[in-house]
Amino acid sequence: MDNLSHSLVGLAVGELVHRTLPAEADPAHQRTRRRLMLVSCWAASNFPDLDLVLTGLLPQPLGYLLHHRGHTHTLLYEVPQALLLIALLWMLWPGARALLRASKPARAGLLAAVGAGFLLHLGMDALNSYGVHPFYPFDARWFYGDAVFILEPVFWVAGAVPLAMTLGSRVWRGLLLGGLAAVLGYFTMRGYLHWGSLTALLAFGAVLTMLQQRVGKSGKLALCAALLGGVGFVAMQGAAMQRGKTIVADHLRQLDPASTLLDTAMTAFPTNPACWIFVSAERDAVAGTYRLRRGMVSVAPSVLALDACPTALAEGIRPLKAQLVVNWSEEAPLARLRKLQTSNCRFDAWLRFARMPALGPDNASDARFSNTPAGNFTTFPLDQANGQPCPTGVPAWDYPRADLL
Repeated sequence: MDNLSHSLVGLAVGELVHRTLPAEADPAHQRTRRRLMLVSCWAASNFPDLDLVLTGLLPQPLGYLLHHRGHTHTLLYEVPQALLLIALLWMLWPGARALLRASKPARAGLLAAVGAGFLLHLGMDALNSYGVHPFYPFDARWFYGDAVFILEPVFWVAGAVPLAMTLGSRVWRGLLLGGLAAVLGYFTMRGYLHWGSLTALLAFGAVLTMLQQRVGKSGKLALCAALLGGVGFVAMQGAAMQRGKTIVADHLRQLDPASTLLDTAMTAFPTNPACWIFVSAERDAVAGTYRLRRGMVSVAPSVLALDACPTALAEGIRPLKAQLVVNWSEEAPLARLRKLQTSNCRFDAWLRFARMPALGPDNASDARFSNTPAGNFTTFPLDQANGQPCPTGVPAWDYPRADLL
């Protein structure tokens, strides 16, 4: 998930933790406690992404693929990260240190805010198709939510609107809310958001604004409604994703009854439960091959046909009323994949990330990421004569496509 979403949701939860605690007797302590809850939950909501400093431990692209969302994104290793963050806050913030010494509610609130922030980060990252392995080292498998786009404006609105409404200055409230609306309008004009999605987001923001105005600056109603709205959105996306996978499976079964569907990776469109990009992996044991397909599917074509999906993310767009279209497919021998794994230690390490391994003549790439603005960041050269030694310190994540190896 993008760090703006992590930050805004973390700030909103920190604000909610502060408002749930009993008030401090000292007004100065009350102000410090609010800042502490906001800062600690915001920091915890972003802290695991400091694993980017570890990407240099392996040659690229392996460093990014295997260390980002790596050990810092596991439940076990969140504990020392949380202790480190609390220690830093204690050492570097004298006002917070004095508050924590004097106030039991502040100490409880700090633990709640930091714990919630770390769990939010892991939970939000688990929602998209990139994947996490939260139970390592007890379970090294990747888990994929496949339900929410990696940049999701619902979380921006849910976090930003209640927080903006707590500001005392109407000018600042207007600037922040107007700026958010302008950003949403910009992404709609650029073809990333559907006009219906923009309408829904503005309506969600308007409801949160009215709720916050009703309860005043100290109320929790808008914050609770924002979080419940976010949870409801995730549940809706999850149901739509499952429907999309069923449609894809039925379609592929008709195309090739002899193949076995192993996996379907789903990528959502922002704030759009109808439009999806899918990448499927099939195996034909008799032919000794596997096939990847990439395409688009609408789970509600009578409401939003494929040619009405936002154009900036749509693939192979054309006047199209079908429910599903396959834009790309590739078939490769299982023997080649297995030989590369056993003969190329760097490729073997790459396979610990690749959920949809597409093999070209000179390189391999994960077909989930073939349509990003910066190109496919997973592309891996297959040249074995470049003198590079086998990488050391490769994380022991399970192979996502162990069923092909």
